[in-house]
Amino acid sequence: MEEDKTLQGETERAKVEPRATPGTGQQISVSEFLCHCCYDILVNPTTLNCGHSFCRHCLALWWVSSKKNECPECREKWEGFPKVNILLRDVIEKLFSDAIEQRKEDIQQNSDVARSLATFQKYGNDQMPTVPSTGRINPRGGFFSGVLTALTCVAVVLLGYHWSSREFEDDLLVHKPVAKWTAEEVILWLEQLGPWASHYKERFLLEKVNGRLLLTLTEEDFTKEPYNVENSNHRRAIVAELECVKTLGVKPPQNLWEYKAVNPGKSLFLLYALKSSPRLSMLYLYLFDYAEAFLPFIHTICPMQEEKYEDTVTKLLDLKDPSWRQWREFIVKYLFLPYQLIAEFAWDWLDVHYWTSRFIIVNAMLLSVLELFSFWRLWSRRELKTIPHRMWRHFWKVSTQGLFVAIFWPFIPQFVCNCLFYWALYFNPIINIDLVVTEIRRLETQVQ
Repeated sequence: MEEDKTLQGETERAKVEPRATPGTGQQISVSEFLCHCCYDILVNPTTLNCGHSFCRHCLALWWVSSKKNECPECREKWEGFPKVNILLRDVIEKLFSDAIEQRKEDIQQNSDVARSLATFQKYGNDQMPTVPSTGRINPRGGFFSGVLTALTCVAVVLLGYHWSSREFEDDLLVHKPVAKWTAEEVILWLEQLGPWASHYKERFLLEKVNGRLLLTLTEEDFTKEPYNVENSNHRRAIVAELECVKTLGVKPPQNLWEYKAVNPGKSLFLLYALKSSPRLSMLYLYLFDYAEAFLPFIHTICPMQEEKYEDTVTKLLDLKDPSWRQWREFIVKYLFLPYQLIAEFAWDWLDVHYWTSRFIIVNAMLLSVLELFSFWRLWSRRELKTIPHRMWRHFWKVSTQGLFVAIFWPFIPQFVCNCLFYWALYFNPIINIDLVVTEIRRLETQVQ
């Protein structure tokens, strides 16, 4: 017993008694190597970017409890993943070896400390890139980068082929005057009104209705032989679309590709703007493109109860101002789930764009998840008060980019615009899947 007390007394003195450095008369006290979290001697000292050092297990406990990558003392954010200060650790262990051994034993017996260290280290492993045996760094893991590389090569080849063969958008009816339409092109125009129009295809073929003859037809003509369009809704849809053709002189766009051919800059702008800033983009449509874009959009995602149409195109021919019920439904989704509005709009066009609509829906779902993760990070870090500042900064960023594109748009080659359009349409979902997986892994690390 007396020997144990003697050893314990020597250990306690080793903790507090100053040590003389070899070859000098200067004394080094343990108080010069204290952790500012536990106020005890540093164990595995970890130095942050700001210069402050803490016990590694103290830093791990702080990180697990606060979920903040910042110094516990000065609150400066640290970059990367903190590592043990090897030089400082060796000096402390050499000067105060007994005290360090005693503290390590105490730390090993604490299960909370061991669990926090494991979680902290796992977070560090996820943050650091993996280095294969060849010595080359692969920061993303390989799978998604390989898929993106392959799809990019295929897209460039296909777009290059279409551009070189001139079989692109110039042959669409949206560019050809209606007076020059052939009978086959009139049938193509009729078929694009909806599946119901196929019932009248043979009648138009028998009469050899070309563009010039089509311009002379009236609603009364469609009620008689040989056309005999008895369904009033079908007749009204044909007449309304014919009036649009007469007014414009060409076929109005009725799907994504025709809209892109008529409005290449606007379609590219909407595609990227709705992806990066859906709320600002919808506000822009309401203020500056109400009749052509916003009305079809809100009537598609928030339809009136009495609206019963056979297809999407017919529904968008006669649009009125939205009701209060439509506005109420739209504003709730606009504020909380803006990407759901885009998904609902794409869902209504599944019969026109089978695969493209599905890509848009998947991408909208992934963007919704990423936005929820962003709000979760702000809430967990207690940074919700920074949202107005972030929104203002985002507004100026989007405005600057939009102005930059508008200035240089006339000088951008059409081939480059097409590449950007199809990249955002088909490849962004793959990128967003990778981002969602990364966020889920980070969240799992923080929860553990």
